[in-house]
Amino acid sequence: MDSSSKEITHDFPPLFKVYKDGTVERYMIADYIPSGHDPTTGVQTKDVVVSAETGVKVRLFIPKLDGPSKKLPVLVHFHGGGFSIGSPFDTPSNNFLKCLVSQVEIIAISIDYRLAPENLLPIAYDDSWAGLQWVATHSLGLGPEPWLNEYADLGRVFLAGESAGANIAHQMAIRAGTTGLVGSKVIGALIVHPFFVVGKEVDEMYKYICPTSSGCDDDPKLNPEVDPNLKSMGCDKVLVFVAEKDRLRNIGVGYYESLGKSGWAGKVELYETLGEGHCFHLFNPNSEKGMALMKKMVDFITED
Repeated sequence: MDSSSKEITHDFPPLFKVYKDGTVERYMIADYIPSGHDPTTGVQTKDVVVSAETGVKVRLFIPKLDGPSKKLPVLVHFHGGGFSIGSPFDTPSNNFLKCLVSQVEIIAISIDYRLAPENLLPIAYDDSWAGLQWVATHSLGLGPEPWLNEYADLGRVFLAGESAGANIAHQMAIRAGTTGLVGSKVIGALIVHPFFVVGKEVDEMYKYICPTSSGCDDDPKLNPEVDPNLKSMGCDKVLVFVAEKDRLRNIGVGYYESLGKSGWAGKVELYETLGEGHCFHLFNPNSEKGMALMKKMVDFITED
């Protein structure tokens, strides 16, 4: 084999690197947690293919229910990982969502969008929108998934994501407001430690995985402040989470401020965790600050 084929042409630690022959190597490989019953939380999970054409799947999380069946609010989740790593099936996503679902009695649906760089953006956004539309098909109890037909209240939908997933959740709220989501009502969005870009410096990784983007702050997907559709966010409220030691902390605060002055009619709130870094709650969910963050999420979902 030509040794030059193993020359690295693009390197974006801690996410991935690309060799001259096109091979992609990720710095972190997501583990896999099988679906089924979790004896600790009582949460049941199931994996469902939502598009035979693309192979996109979702993992459903449903809480332990005592007594007669009842309609539950729905949380649609988009995992983080720079659009290029992570999964609804890995340990961090599963631990976080099982804990949240068991505390708030909500159905969670985490979308396994196709990853870059093999699948260039906007594929992750489009897969996520297709997954959200698939959820909405159950609004009359006639969709393909029995759990959602029986238990889902699609008049109470929440969007959630962390890091790049928060970017996706924001975009889904924009699409819900501008395109519409038939049969469903998005109540709120939980935007956790969001990935956006501020300033003229190009984000080379994003530009590589999204060749149509400039990679800097004139792209509305990277800088909501320049998005003319920001005031059309299709939800009633947004909770923005930031962490004091996160390099993206000021970007999250800027997003909160931009949304507040955009003319959007909803309510936006900022919640900061002191002394912690990026997405700390996914890796230490049982810490005091991790549990406090979780309680804030529960209160946001359950408040009138």
